[in-house]
Amino acid sequence: MSIPGFVIRNALRNKRRLLLSVLSAAVSLFLLVSLMVVLRELTQPPTDADAALRVAVRNKVSLMSMLPQRQRTIIERVPGVDVMTPFVWFGGKTEVDGPIRFGTFAIEPAKLRKLLPELRCDDAAYESWVNDRTSCIVGHDTAQQYGYKVGDRFTLVSGIFPPKLELRVAGIYSGTVDDRNMFFHHKYLDEAMHDWGQTGMWWMKVTSTEVMPEVIDTINKAFANSANEVRAESERAFQAAFVSMWGGIKFLIGSISGFVLLTLVMVTASTMSMAVRERFRELAILKALGFRRRDLFALILAESFGLAALGALIGAGGAWLFYSTMDVPRATHGVFVSLEVTPQMLGTAALVASLLGIISCLAPAIAVAKMSVTEGLRTLD
Repeated sequence: MSIPGFVIRNALRNKRRLLLSVLSAAVSLFLLVSLMVVLRELTQPPTDADAALRVAVRNKVSLMSMLPQRQRTIIERVPGVDVMTPFVWFGGKTEVDGPIRFGTFAIEPAKLRKLLPELRCDDAAYESWVNDRTSCIVGHDTAQQYGYKVGDRFTLVSGIFPPKLELRVAGIYSGTVDDRNMFFHHKYLDEAMHDWGQTGMWWMKVTSTEVMPEVIDTINKAFANSANEVRAESERAFQAAFVSMWGGIKFLIGSISGFVLLTLVMVTASTMSMAVRERFRELAILKALGFRRRDLFALILAESFGLAALGALIGAGGAWLFYSTMDVPRATHGVFVSLEVTPQMLGTAALVASLLGIISCLAPAIAVAKMSVTEGLRTLD
């Protein structure tokens, strides 16, 4: 019998234990990869190529604090500002569907295509939206989920703003990183708020990445020490700041991952210890036949490593297949746009499995190394 055949036969001696060991490793590694996927989506929101040119200007005190629209003329005169629009998160829900899980934003329609050049929408529908301040455009994913069609009408209400907005769907858009949002006229909200004269923030695009630092610095200084100080930052920095409001999400997910790994090591090490203890007599016979300690260690390591590798293949590979084929927006009810298992995550899972295979065999290997042939032969199977 060959050495690989010997290792495989030993591993298959107790099929139930083998199955439970592999499944425990697979489930743990699947959970570990899932936690990494969720953490990545929370801390690194998806962005498109033009995100490097976009700037968000918000109230320095809080995202919930408004900015006066009179700031617009000052910001538009800053060299390097290409296009700019007021931007308000309405936080809407419909009277029919109730709470909705997609963004409802008030902007200036004529500026959206310049800010999001990848946005695809029928020209006639887009023009209809621009010309009708009581209309909106809806993302393709949201239109599919809620059954919206061009021409549909509904009432949008908010838990933040008092007015009810009667809206008509002018068009369906697609092609952006997140095709779930709804955009309507900022002017319509302003009128409904009785010439409100404020906005949630300013969303703009600069002419190049080279001028962005200077633009940001100029805008921040323009309103320094005023009643409405602002914080201008790149869109990516704004997203990172928004995610930071989740608090200790990184610590929470990291703690869960640590407990998963600890449990996985304990289960696998216990399994290998039981498997080796049952074969003390056989290992003692191998010692008597001239097998050295390192040979016996290699046999135990091969079995432990094989179990961990099989668990990694099922767990990490299953995670990749699962998240690659699932309809993420529908499965998560719109919480996530996508859930991607990256090569780095698969590499991490493989590394964890490798370390697991090594660590879990150390205790039984040490026990075998200390065991004398006489002690091993006295051991009952």
